[in-house]
Amino acid sequence: MGILDSLFGSKEKEPNKDLELLITAGAFLVDVREPSEVAGCGVENALNIPLGSVLENLKAFENKDHIVVFCRSGNRSGQAKIILEQNGFTNVTNGGTWQNVNQFTKKQSFVK
Repeated sequence: MGILDSLFGSKEKEPNKDLELLITAGAFLVDVREPSEVAGCGVENALNIPLGSVLENLKAFENKDHIVVFCRSGNRSGQAKIILEQNGFTNVTNGGTWQNVNQFTKKQSFVK
């Protein structure tokens, strides 16, 4: 397993299957890109909280069954996952890219 796989997850089908299950079950979706990046290529039912604002918006993450963070490449969402875990959240998944998350949102039943 390479260092990128250990940081951002393997590109094998199983992690994507887990991500699909989380999203279709109604995971709280958070896009950590900047608002200008989200314009025109956002993910339906996702909340935009830029990485630099995650700490000041911790209340938005409270009482969520599961949280999926994502961005352009998976780097900022990896950082967001670490920030959230350092602040006591144990139910966070790095969804990687917004395209990776977006492919499963059409099957999403509800947002928690």
